[in-house]
Amino acid sequence: METTYHIPVLLQESVDALVQNPSGTYVDLTFGGGGHAREILKRLSPDGKLIAFDRDEDALANSINDPRFTLVNHNFRYCHTFLTYLNCLPVDGILGDLGISSHQINVDERGFAHRLNGPLDMRMNRNGKLTAASILNEYTEKQLLTVFNKYGEIKNAFKLTKIILQRRNNAKIHSIEDFKISIEECTPKGESAKYLSQVFQALRIEVNQELVALEQILQDAETLIKTSGRLVIISYHSLEDRLVKNYLNTGNIEGKKQTDMYGWPIQSFEGKPHKAIIPSPQEIENNKRSRSAKLRIGIRK
Repeated sequence: METTYHIPVLLQESVDALVQNPSGTYVDLTFGGGGHAREILKRLSPDGKLIAFDRDEDALANSINDPRFTLVNHNFRYCHTFLTYLNCLPVDGILGDLGISSHQINVDERGFAHRLNGPLDMRMNRNGKLTAASILNEYTEKQLLTVFNKYGEIKNAFKLTKIILQRRNNAKIHSIEDFKISIEECTPKGESAKYLSQVFQALRIEVNQELVALEQILQDAETLIKTSGRLVIISYHSLEDRLVKNYLNTGNIEGKKQTDMYGWPIQSFEGKPHKAIIPSPQEIENNKRSRSAKLRIGIRK
C-alpha cells in the first residue's frame, strides 16, 4: 500500500537516526502511506511503541495492525495534548516528514498540483473550512500579499495580487485551470512550472497552516523528548528548513543565539551532524519528490 500511496524519503537515514532504543516510544508526525512507520516498527522490540499522526482521512486506510502502533487522525501541532492523554511523555524520538504526500499531489480532486485540473482545495484535513479557492476569492489585498510574499517568496507578488483582485470582481475563481488562465499574464514565460509551484506552495501552506504546526512542534520538543532522545525532521523548502535549522542551532525558531550568565548557549538540542543530510543521486532518480529534501537531526541535551 505505502509504495503506491507515498514513497518514503530518506527512509534508512531518518529511521537509523531516530531509533536508538528498541524498547522506546516514538512518534511519527506525518504517517501518510506508513512507509517510515513500518520501518520504525521493524526496529522496535515487543515493548516498543509508535504513535503516528495524520490529519488526512485518506491515510487511515494505511493504518497498521500492530499492538505497538497507534494512529491519531489529527494535526500533529496538538502532539503534546495527545501524548499527555496517552500517557506517553516524554518519548524517545520524533520523526516528521513534512510537506505533502505523493497520494495528495496525484489526485485531481485534492487540488494540490498545478499540473492537474480540479477544484482549488488543498486541504489536508477535508473537514477544514479554509480552501485555496476561499483564499483567492475572499482574502484582502494585504492578506494575499502576505501569503505570496511570506510563503511563496514570489518576486511579483504585488502584480499577482492585483490581477487576482481584478479577475475575481468579474467571476469567482474555482478551478485550477481557471486560476492558471487568470494569472497567465504574470506567469514568466519558460518558467511557468517553477512559478506556479511557488504560488501553489504559498496557498497550500496558508490553507493548512503548515508553518504554524511546525513552529508549535519545535517549541514543544523540549518537553516532548527525553534526554538523549532524537528530533528528526525532513523538510522540502527553505521556509521549513530554516525554522528547523534555527531551532537546532540556537534553541529558538528566530535563530537568535542566547547564552546563560556563564556564556553557555541556551538550547535543548544539539544538531548532529551540523549540516543537513540530502538524498543520494540514486534516490533522487528513483523518487523525484526527494530532490529538495533535507534531513536534520537533533539530540536532546
